[in-house]
Amino acid sequence: MERLGFIGLGIMGKPMALNLLRAGFPLTVHSRSADPVAELEGAGAAAADSPAAVAGASDIVVTMLPDTPDVEQVLLGDSGVAEGARDGALVIDMSTIDPEATRRFASKLGEQGVAMLDAPVSGGEAGAIEGSLAIMVGGPEGSFERALPVLQTVGKSVVHVGPSGAGQVTKACNQLIAGATVEAVAEALVLAARAGVDPAKVREALLGGFAGSRILEVHGRRMLAGDFAPGFKARLHRKDARIVLETARRLGVPVPSFEAVADALDRLVESGGGELDHSALVTLLERESGTSLRSPGRS
Repeated sequence: MERLGFIGLGIMGKPMALNLLRAGFPLTVHSRSADPVAELEGAGAAAADSPAAVAGASDIVVTMLPDTPDVEQVLLGDSGVAEGARDGALVIDMSTIDPEATRRFASKLGEQGVAMLDAPVSGGEAGAIEGSLAIMVGGPEGSFERALPVLQTVGKSVVHVGPSGAGQVTKACNQLIAGATVEAVAEALVLAARAGVDPAKVREALLGGFAGSRILEVHGRRMLAGDFAPGFKARLHRKDARIVLETARRLGVPVPSFEAVADALDRLVESGGGELDHSALVTLLERESGTSLRSPGRS
């Protein structure tokens, strides 16, 4: 097995790193927070004090970070991966970031003989824990084949979709569909409740028809229960919404339905809901309509 490095042990990164360790990969880790590093050390990983040190100890470096500037700093900044990586190393960035920036990072690393894949994921914290993530990969075919044992350890569906940046474009499409569907489910349930129809029964009926979806099943249940403990935080979907909109505008593609979702995410985060699950979008509709899903038809 190749030696792995893992940088970024947050909600998604920590369980992914644990799954790699349990699969037998020699693992070196680094993160801004000390607690998850200590947990991984306790499970058998080595700790490094910088991204450069991780790269120096690894053949393949995996990054799972919040946003584009974080990835740039970790890869190309002071004491970054580029400083420690040897010729022939591979970087797998599993963060969700801007596709154009991804291509730039891959080009910079390539100048020193380091290959890069963009491999963002879908499936949330549960998928990270279960090792059942959907992974969409951009980058060279040879690097993809090399990375497969790593990716198949943390993901159930692994698809190579094209050259550098293609994985991030695919993730933007995923977030467009997911966001629009969460909003549609919220609107439908609030509409039913306002009309005096039990939204739980509406959800049950819709799950058996063409409108049925995983989002209606999981997030519909969250909305009905008022359970917004984060699986995917609203502030992170807001960040992803920015990537979707910037990519669409750069390419001249209208995304009118998603613009409404992006606006709703802005309002949710600005009202203090950034740490809630993105299914909390329903709370905006409840407030604006004067209707609670827990009290159908009553304001």
